[in-house]
Amino acid sequence: MSGPGLKHVDSHSAIHEAALNEAIELNELLEKLMDNNELEKAHEAAYVVVEHWETRTLQHAQSEEEGLYKELVEEDPELKDQITMLTRDHDILRMLVTEIKDMLDEDGFSDAVLQRFQSLVIVDKIHNREEERLLPHH
Repeated sequence: MSGPGLKHVDSHSAIHEAALNEAIELNELLEKLMDNNELEKAHEAAYVVVEHWETRTLQHAQSEEEGLYKELVEEDPELKDQITMLTRDHDILRMLVTEIKDMLDEDGFSDAVLQRFQSLVIVDKIHNREEERLLPHH
């Protein structure tokens, strides 16, 4: 069973917005470090950003998949395809985070790493919008 906040669009949206705004700010920090050619600091900071994605967004995604999504499909089986697409979004976020960690371990921080962090934000924005459309609006 999902927590009560996950089923209400306003509280769920607040969770999304907080995590996404933090991710955007962290990306801006990484971009500044890169612009200032502080690649060692950017490399260290990138691991903090990865941790943010793992502990905030991906942990939230896991909770949705284990509770909310199952409940939504039980209540309305016609949502199954949409829930499958939302789960696929989570998989894409996980793949990007894994790719970032591999890139950081193998080559350090680079523009390609920053681009993937920016891609995470874009995918998450689209995902959140689509997910919030499915939630009850009362």
